[in-house]
Amino acid sequence: MGAIIIRRLFAAVPVLFIIVSLTFVLMHNAPGSPFSTDRHIPAPILAELEKKYHLHGSFWTQYGDYLRDLARGDLGLSTQYRNRTVNEIIGQSLPVSMVMGVLAYAMALTAGLSLGGIAAVRHGRAGDRIVVLLALLGISVPSFVLALLVIRVFAIDLHLLPVAGWGSLDQIVLPAFCLAVPFVASITRLTRGSLLEVLQLDYIRTARAKGLSESAVLFRHALKVAVLPVIGYSGPAIAGILTGSIIVETIFGIPGIGPFFVNSVLNRDPFMTCGVVLIFGLFLIVCNLVADILYFVVDRRVTLR
Repeated sequence: MGAIIIRRLFAAVPVLFIIVSLTFVLMHNAPGSPFSTDRHIPAPILAELEKKYHLHGSFWTQYGDYLRDLARGDLGLSTQYRNRTVNEIIGQSLPVSMVMGVLAYAMALTAGLSLGGIAAVRHGRAGDRIVVLLALLGISVPSFVLALLVIRVFAIDLHLLPVAGWGSLDQIVLPAFCLAVPFVASITRLTRGSLLEVLQLDYIRTARAKGLSESAVLFRHALKVAVLPVIGYSGPAIAGILTGSIIVETIFGIPGIGPFFVNSVLNRDPFMTCGVVLIFGLFLIVCNLVADILYFVVDRRVTLR
């Protein structure tokens, strides 16, 4: 197991290299300049700025400087947030996004498994149809539309929760809910479909024939197998929650990594953009690896490669 994990981590290095390289090329060829302002910058000052931020010389010179800094763990200086390193900004903002992401995924997993189980047990009845309809709505409605809707209802009309901010639990509820809804819908559909298949298997009929209660059959036997697709989905889901937080954090004014990423793209901040993309890529790889390990732990018939 340890050798497989190490091999998978080493295999992720070229993937991250390609991700960073493509992002750097795209940012380098984007129109405009990181130092574009309404006021004209004299040529000597502009040259000093480019030298300070390693943006002088040819493309290959800039690319080589960036890779050398990256090999030392230095993600560079932000051109938008002057005198602040990308490492510092990500170190301060990423934990905020991760806290909200963990809460959102906990909500998605709890609600998705519960609703999927209810739909499977009540297959073909009103409860099943209602859950399927809610899951379809959850997948269809974009998170930014849902965010505006919950702000209007719960913050402006009912005055139950704050519109924006960070620091208390009531300020996390609405953004975490908006992040969780699409994944609640996906986990609900996965759980429902998997559980319907498992409940038709022979060993479930045997468990019922032995006189076990329906709840014992469901929780002690069926759910252990039915949850496997959800485990496989969890890796990209957690990474998707983190990347999906970019828009939600901007709407709710949360000091996570999302607003920094949006501003870095709009203001052509190359090192900040590359740093965030690198972190997102690394996070996706690690989450998929953890999901594969959990899948193997639950079902030993699966072979890790």
